[in-house]
Amino acid sequence: MPQWTEERPMRVVTGFGYVGAKFLKEKGFKHVSFLAGDGALESYPAMGMADAIVDLVSSGTTLRENNLKEIEGGVILESQATLVASKKSLNRREGVLEISHEMLERLEAHLTASGKIMVTANMRGNSAEEVAERVLSQTSLCGLQGPTISPVYCTLDGNVAVDYYAINVVVPQKSLYKSIQQLRSIGGSGVLVSKLTYIFDEETPRWRKLLSELGM
Repeated sequence: MPQWTEERPMRVVTGFGYVGAKFLKEKGFKHVSFLAGDGALESYPAMGMADAIVDLVSSGTTLRENNLKEIEGGVILESQATLVASKKSLNRREGVLEISHEMLERLEAHLTASGKIMVTANMRGNSAEEVAERVLSQTSLCGLQGPTISPVYCTLDGNVAVDYYAINVVVPQKSLYKSIQQLRSIGGSGVLVSKLTYIFDEETPRWRKLLSELGM
């Protein structure tokens, strides 16, 4: 990076002014000016409004999408979210256990959905079984338990008929293009891609563990 001066300080946009300033001072940066920002900080360097940003980073995807990268040695601190509860309250206070159950369900479902997407496509076929056989022949299209296949109804010569079948399958995001290629190879068309927020399983492992800890 260029030599920053008092007349031309390094411009840093952040919502964490205190820890950011403390960190850079400890690293020997003397000429730094901070601009408070809240949301979409990744856009500031591209607009010429900042030389660097200090922000929360999880996977780094947003940084890469904005042609930014983490500076080597630039981790200010690492954090995690922890759910802490009173065993006595969970056992005795009305409604607390139910609320905890919902929170754990949502957290677990969100973690399960992370990195997965829903792919939907239409495919001609004589039956759902025939279409399923073609879909399951492709390694990237097996889904969680298997693809969901349902008839697509249309009007043909004045009568309701089934000419296409809709395929819904959950795939890893990193395998998206491979999955689309495989769908096309077996006759899939009109492919839609949807981001998943939650995937709820039959029962949450963390909930079972909590009940065990409570002796319930």
